[in-house]
Amino acid sequence: MENINAGNMTERYCALIVGMLFLILGLAGFIPALVTLPGTDASYVPFDASPSAYAKGFGYVFGLFPTNFLHNLVHCAVGVFGIASYSDLNSARLFNRFFAVAYIAIAILGVVPVANTMFNLMPIFGNNVWFNALTAIAVAYYGIIIPAKVKGASVSQSS
Repeated sequence: MENINAGNMTERYCALIVGMLFLILGLAGFIPALVTLPGTDASYVPFDASPSAYAKGFGYVFGLFPTNFLHNLVHCAVGVFGIASYSDLNSARLFNRFFAVAYIAIAILGVVPVANTMFNLMPIFGNNVWFNALTAIAVAYYGIIIPAKVKGASVSQSS
């Protein structure tokens, strides 16, 4: 019974930690002091001065991760879903599985030149590629693989 609870908590904490990480990253993208344009003195492209939806709020969060207004909204939504899924094991499991698959796909799109701006909606290139890939791999491992091993070990012990 102890192994099963450990696996359940791993899945839930994985969703919670990823949710908090993405919510913080999304909120940071809305704070002009944390968003910069490389090679300039400007912070970010102001929302009202943007010529296109893609350029609205464009900049680099912490000088590392390309982002824009829509990208920040997506990060906040993913964060809220991750945090909310923590309360229930089935929700956390569903979040972890969906996140792992979706973010591996997004990381792959980030290296495809035609798709690395999510078709002119949001930037998924540069440091976003490795960040998305690493978080997806971590979620797959801690939220899917380890709980499956714990469950498999507890089933074989009870037989």
